[in-house]
Amino acid sequence: LFLGNGPSALILSYILHGHIPYYAGGHHDPILDSKLSSCPSLLNLTPDLYAHFQSSLRYSTQALPINTLLDTLIRPNADTEINPKSCIKWEYTPEKAVSHIAIGDSPYAGGQWAAGPVSPSWDIGTLSYAEMLSLPGYSFPDHYAATRKEPMPDFVRPTRSEVAEYYKAYPAAVGISDAIYNSIHVDRVSRTADGFFIGSHGIHCKHLVLASGIFTVNIPPPPLLAPLTELDLTTEPLVVIGSGFSAADAIISAPPTRKIIHIFQWNPDERPSPLRGCHHTAYPEYATVYRQMKLATLPTTSIKRPPAKSPLARRKSNPFAAYRDWAASYEGLPNAAVLAVDPATSPPTLTLRLDSGATITRNVGALAYLVGRRGSLAYLDPGLHADVL
Repeated sequence: LFLGNGPSALILSYILHGHIPYYAGGHHDPILDSKLSSCPSLLNLTPDLYAHFQSSLRYSTQALPINTLLDTLIRPNADTEINPKSCIKWEYTPEKAVSHIAIGDSPYAGGQWAAGPVSPSWDIGTLSYAEMLSLPGYSFPDHYAATRKEPMPDFVRPTRSEVAEYYKAYPAAVGISDAIYNSIHVDRVSRTADGFFIGSHGIHCKHLVLASGIFTVNIPPPPLLAPLTELDLTTEPLVVIGSGFSAADAIISAPPTRKIIHIFQWNPDERPSPLRGCHHTAYPEYATVYRQMKLATLPTTSIKRPPAKSPLARRKSNPFAAYRDWAASYEGLPNAAVLAVDPATSPPTLTLRLDSGATITRNVGALAYLVGRRGSLAYLDPGLHADVL
């Protein structure tokens, strides 16, 4: 039994329906090619397969070795080739199928993709390109071609709603719908002498897979800010707290004329914002937000405006930069601290201490508190929870 109905659960279900991955050969790494050629089943991976990754400049050291291995097999030379040929082939052997079910609380297959964003628009492009979001048997390009009746272009960053629709369609497309159960919330999961017991539904199972995700719950605002969470005064400023992608999404999704007050941590040497790595060509919206954050850290007198560009040149370099009048509608407050909240005034106000030590007051019409997400295993009984952690 899988607890979760997101991409991880979907690919596991695909495998347990009898679709077995094998090494197809042709990888550019002779060491890896030699090892996998002698043992091509990819369900029997051992650490010695990727032991040499640490000493090779061609492999990332930022990800788990097993993830790096799968990435390089699925999309070898992805950094230098467009649509490289995969080194994995899938063989359908129904006699190897294993009975199973996947249970998730999202309304349809896709996990967090199906649940939708907290406040940002569904029309924001994903960080990953479409090929990187694909599952075996029915890829995102396959879905794109099936729904739009035309081939998918290269380097597409699909919107979140498009990815959600893809994962929703996936179970039926590859024939695993019989094992995927949606809109079901489980609780009181415990260990038994011969397996596990789902107390909320009275289900016994021999094996349990936790596939509910590691970033499922938004970190809630502190009690001081709680009175602002239900505000929706569209004529007053939107206060965004956070320095990562979710905070940037809230800014991007706001109407271009709405005033944004952005409170964020700024410590580029020790804890840089993840937005810093976004190139203005590949991720123009995130690069623009990061630029505004960086400008907000500079003394007003030290900000040197670049030479004026023509409107066409600005659109070519970063089309999102002209989306709003940033100087008039965005106020960045790096390392500001909230001292007090007065929800009784009209409109409500925040009292803030700036990084300089000065104190200011700002009106607030809505709050987007987006400082991160964390996983939750609250559905496990205490004993099993302790075993897992």
